[in-house]
Amino acid sequence: MLARHNSVWLVPRHGALAKASVVGVLDRTTYPELRDRLLEFGADSEDGVLIDVERLELRDRALIRVFTLVALRVGEWPAVPFALVTGRPEQRAALAATGVPVYADTATAEAALTRPARRQVGRLLDRSPRTSARARGFVRGICAEWMVPELAEDAELIATELVENTLRHTDSAPRLRLELRRGTLSVAVSDESGRPAVLREGLDLARAGLGLRMVTKVAKRWGSSRSRSGGKTVWALLARR
Repeated sequence: MLARHNSVWLVPRHGALAKASVVGVLDRTTYPELRDRLLEFGADSEDGVLIDVERLELRDRALIRVFTLVALRVGEWPAVPFALVTGRPEQRAALAATGVPVYADTATAEAALTRPARRQVGRLLDRSPRTSARARGFVRGICAEWMVPELAEDAELIATELVENTLRHTDSAPRLRLELRRGTLSVAVSDESGRPAVLREGLDLARAGLGLRMVTKVAKRWGSSRSRSGGKTVWALLARR
């Protein structure tokens, strides 16, 4: 007799916000899959994430903490609001314990979510010996334009290390993205490789190519987020003093 395995699906919807429905069962076997799918979905959002969970069966109420974890991660990167929708009162009562906003319908949720005020710019870089220099020049110019010159030096360092990691470890052309919101500047580089960025311990800091260890020295926070396309974005946050 074949064992029956539970499953969960994320069904994207079109609209201004990143919206999707979750269908299936939330239990210990589907928890990791749902967590990873929600994080990948949220990584591509620019305005906010709205998840309809009405057709999700909550087998183990303790596992609803998955939504708390995802909301915290999405709140860091890409720094957008995360909310849930369900027309079932018993679900709303259970999900209230997550600390994540829960609404009875999509229209109410969309009206309540506050889009983050931000400035954003990106550039696709070619693969050449001048790529890192072009990245630094781009970052320096944007920091001057956005009047955050005090962040320029650290932002250039981060951009250099992330771009060089892409050139060194993938075959992709790096896509550099800068965002300024709530006094925090984010520097992010995307590529088409699904391999996560890894902090290598024990690297000789006297050598060139200091990688992510140098990023951790200057950034308030950093992370590596997978995208729905199968690639990833490595990002770091700098706070204005």
